[in-house]
Amino acid sequence: MISSMTGYGKHTEILNGREITVEIKSVNHRFFEFSSRIPRAYGFLEEKIKSYVQSRVARGKTEVGVSIISVETADTKIAVNEPVAKGYIDALRELCEPLGVTDDIRLSTVARFPDVFTVTKGDTDEDELWNDVKSVAEKAVDAFVEMRMREGENLKADLLSRLVNIEQLVGEVEKRSPERVKEYRERLFKKISEVLESKSIDESRIITEVAIFADKVAVDEETVRLRSHIAQFREILEYDEPIGKKLDFLIQEFNREANTIGSKSQDAEGAKYVVGLKSEIEKIREQIQNVQ
Repeated sequence: MISSMTGYGKHTEILNGREITVEIKSVNHRFFEFSSRIPRAYGFLEEKIKSYVQSRVARGKTEVGVSIISVETADTKIAVNEPVAKGYIDALRELCEPLGVTDDIRLSTVARFPDVFTVTKGDTDEDELWNDVKSVAEKAVDAFVEMRMREGENLKADLLSRLVNIEQLVGEVEKRSPERVKEYRERLFKKISEVLESKSIDESRIITEVAIFADKVAVDEETVRLRSHIAQFREILEYDEPIGKKLDFLIQEFNREANTIGSKSQDAEGAKYVVGLKSEIEKIREQIQNVQ
């Protein structure tokens, strides 16, 4: 099933005393390109997340953000710095006599001074944390992939409609080709008649010249190949795998056949169909840049 390279997903959950949020978004890119925003203290998660995301995302410039906030004391320890607290108390008492104030030092007063308490991060169980983060990441990526699939379905519908337009233009080119040969034969006969001022013209010479012209402007091979490419394009759209690179290669073949047809279509009407053909092919080429 076709999938867009543009997507967004986010999920938040509280697990083992931590509020974990994983956010993922991506834009077009020829290959898989990964970047992340992860708290420095949890840097060990980066490669794990990259590996997991890459297992589900084939192409696109992908950015993942991870937020981990302790909502309980799972990862923190609070300790009293007794020497600092005692130092504050001694300093306050020294002030009492020279200033003539009463010693009314309370615990709440000392507790407000800096460095009386130290907050340290406890040891993190990396396996437990990764399992929690992965659980949240799976749900975020599920939402991300779902959005990509919805975008992909819209892309698919538009691509199929453009393939129909191309088929119609190919049909017009095919009808125009024998008409051009007929018109050339009539112009050639008229020109030779005017030059010779006679209707006694070597018919075999006319037939030979027309045959040479017909061979030069024949587009049968190109239109047959183009129709084959269209059928293959439709088939690839049904693949249950990343198809962006396949379509990118195939659209180059579309363009090659269109250019050849254009070089053989020198009349104004034929050129009009070729311009339309190239326009549709270019629109498809632009759209498949966003296909995974």
